[in-house]
Amino acid sequence: MFDAMDVGILSFVIAAISLDWGLSPGEMGWIGSVNSIGMAVGAFGFGMLADRIGRKQVFMITLVLFSVASGLSALTTTLFAFLVLRFLVGAGLGGELPVASTLVSESVKAEERGKVVVLLESFWAVGWILAALIAYFIIPDFGWRVALIITALPAFYAIYLRRHLPDSPKFEAIETPKKSAIQKVKKLWSKEYAKRTLMLWIVWFTVVFSYYGMFLWLPSVMVMKGFSMIHSFGYVLLMTLAQLPGYFTAAWLIERIGRKFVLSTYLLGTALSALAFGNAESLTALLLFGALLSFFNLGAWGALYAYSPEQYPTSIRATGSGAAAAVGRIGGIFGPLLVGSLLGAGYGFGIIFGIFCGSIIIGIIAVIVLGTETKQIELA
Repeated sequence: MFDAMDVGILSFVIAAISLDWGLSPGEMGWIGSVNSIGMAVGAFGFGMLADRIGRKQVFMITLVLFSVASGLSALTTTLFAFLVLRFLVGAGLGGELPVASTLVSESVKAEERGKVVVLLESFWAVGWILAALIAYFIIPDFGWRVALIITALPAFYAIYLRRHLPDSPKFEAIETPKKSAIQKVKKLWSKEYAKRTLMLWIVWFTVVFSYYGMFLWLPSVMVMKGFSMIHSFGYVLLMTLAQLPGYFTAAWLIERIGRKFVLSTYLLGTALSALAFGNAESLTALLLFGALLSFFNLGAWGALYAYSPEQYPTSIRATGSGAAAAVGRIGGIFGPLLVGSLLGAGYGFGIIFGIFCGSIIIGIIAVIVLGTETKQIELA
């Protein structure tokens, strides 16, 4: 929830800060991309650290890092300083997301694991809704700086976690010496896991590339289509509400039908919704296809977070999930930049969202061809 609140508020802040500082589409794209550069570094580095010192410790470190850096970014007066702090925010977010899903997947029974991890990820929708509410009620009257200061509050949650959150029982049960970073990466690409690693890296790249390209630009897209900033924020809030049923239906289906079916089906819905949204002109069509985009895309995210930790044994699980997420964040770097550069070159949203549709189709093929079903399999 806190992660999504931070990423979500950034999409609204980009729209507000561009008016405040007179940013070009290219500079707006860099704000989203530097966040993803940090997430790539954080996902890989903190993922490996979690396999060495434990899931709980890294979870708390990353929570404090992204909260404090986000609050400090409210005090910046230059784009460069803002970008530096958004890199640190990204590092914390990128590390926390795969570590949290790894911790939960290792703490739940096999027959409920997929459902519980998807429900964990459903709080991403709650965070986005909170971000949209903060943007709608705070930014127009009090400015984007106050909105960012609010995102520093989750740092205090680390105090509660330190006292009450247990670490992963599977991690604590490991008696063999911890592997080095090089040994872990080699293991990911060993004959036993190479196919799974390739599949995850392709899917993560295509999903994150399209997600950050589309969703970080949603409020700005609505402004560029002629709606006022406050109306655009309200419309994006309505679209965001569709994320929750997307997660809940994915959670219900994932233990009944399986990971591969849910992931590929929801990705297909995302691809078709992206194509329709990019070509929509009326407000009704924009809201309808924007809501469908939120529904399918976030359901797919939940399934992906459930699926990823299940590909590896405990000794390299956080490293494997983190590495896949890191590759995904590289896609997240290019997505917002692509939108900014294509808009600057005069291309329309139909072409831009068509590119994201094609990207997701590649991810679907990777899941179907390379993926292994892991429904209710005990974790090693």
